Amino acid sequence: MIQDNLLLVLCLLFVISILTMLSSKLKIAYPIFLVIGGLLISLIPGIPRIALQPDLVFLIFLPPLLYAAAWNTSWNDFWKYRRPISLLGFGLVIFTSAAVAWISKALIPDFSLACGFLLGGIISPPDAVAATSVLAGLKVPKQITTILEGESLVNDAASLIVFRFALAAVVTGQFNIWDATQTFFVVAIAGILIGLAIANIAYVIHRYFPTTPAIDAAFTLITPYIMYFTAEHFHVSGVLAVVAGGLFLTYRSQDIFSYDARIQVLGLWDTLVFLLNGVVFIMIGLQLPGIIKGMENYSVGQAISYAIVISLATIVIRIAWMFPGAYLPRILFKRIREKETKPTWQGVLLTGWSGMRGVVSLASALAVPLTLANDKAFPHRNLILFITFVVILFTLVLQGLSLKPMIRWLKIRGDEKDAENMQALDMRLRLANAVLAYIDDRYANEIETNDTYKRVRDRYARMIEITQKKLDTREMTEEEKNFLPHYRQMLLELVQIRRRELNHFRHTNTFSEELIREREYELDLEEARLRG
Repeated sequence: MIQDNLLLVLCLLFVISILTMLSSKLKIAYPIFLVIGGLLISLIPGIPRIALQPDLVFLIFLPPLLYAAAWNTSWNDFWKYRRPISLLGFGLVIFTSAAVAWISKALIPDFSLACGFLLGGIISPPDAVAATSVLAGLKVPKQITTILEGESLVNDAASLIVFRFALAAVVTGQFNIWDATQTFFVVAIAGILIGLAIANIAYVIHRYFPTTPAIDAAFTLITPYIMYFTAEHFHVSGVLAVVAGGLFLTYRSQDIFSYDARIQVLGLWDTLVFLLNGVVFIMIGLQLPGIIKGMENYSVGQAISYAIVISLATIVIRIAWMFPGAYLPRILFKRIREKETKPTWQGVLLTGWSGMRGVVSLASALAVPLTLANDKAFPHRNLILFITFVVILFTLVLQGLSLKPMIRWLKIRGDEKDAENMQALDMRLRLANAVLAYIDDRYANEIETNDTYKRVRDRYARMIEITQKKLDTREMTEEEKNFLPHYRQMLLELVQIRRRELNHFRHTNTFSEELIREREYELDLEEARLRG
């Protein structure tokens, strides 16, 4: 077991770090590289077999990964695109599950419709990390990435609910569509309410209790687990609890964290998310030998043919859903036509092509029990596992690697850059104006009598002048165009000069180590601000 072998875990983390650096060098999204790397490592003779326990994924990995994804999602953007996100996160999951159920029943001998829905529920949700990681280095419209990230936050919940119903139908042999529909909404709504309730408690603790940056950071690690475990205890959606709570807290984050707590929390979560994502993706690749070994009633050739057909079907089903989902509501409802801009067919196609599967699918497949209620072997369990693995590998590698040439072929460009630059200039202008107004009101006498105060005021006045010219798109002299970049470069050089002096102080024992570290931290903050 992975949790019993510390050396194996450390080696795994080392390999993940090396492969991630190599993927960055080769400009390949690291989830793709890690899955392929894990697959190749698993084929090396003598490599210990590592079993990915579904409970480990659902209880250890899933809550923090979902919480981090929710934390990095803008609530305003999420709400703005709630209609397409809901259509993909809930509608497409149910549609995919039903379509895969009928296709697999027709394709695989003795494969029941209940087993088909089980397989459909397992492979229906695209992976949040895979989509955002693959698209991170590509210039695509922000609307597409926002919809994909929002979809990935809610589709895990929908797929796991479908999975539970289908699993119950296979195990017990009974299924009632009306009861299942009612339970679906109860499970989803109750999960959201529990997540929001715990998020409000966390908000009160962060805001009004005497916490420190370390306590704030630790509490952010605990919060998603509390949300998930509480919801699961009451047999409702732990996924939606974490997502709802994470979205609420990120919306109120400016009220609950001090500057040093925010820096510490962000650094902690960046490291944690990197390690967790790396582990789950490389573990996907490492599962293949164990999955193939469990194939008893089917030849590998048969299983591969079934898996490829179903993999292609999941891609086609998603694209087939995308176009009616994007355009039919516009045709039927005037309000949608008036409120929302018309999506381009290229953007709709790209969104449809970006449905890479990931760790939740594999964890769900591994969670299928070995036996039924009557102690008979669970039908087609090993085949379901194998098909799930191939769907993950097929969609992640094929779609992930083809996204860049597809974007080039479709001539899709992230055209928000100019608008974002203008917004950044506008923000800089407003902030500088606010500072200048405050200085003139609060320190008018000091400005008249003290050159230091006057220089600060002159710097902001100069910033306002240059920014206003950029916004007005007037002709600027070369000196004016280069003022801020050169000024920033000078400040960075001054930071390095101070770093060298601190290093000299450390080697000559001129000052205490504690004092030197405090000054280093101040320089780190200053450099982060300048480079940001």
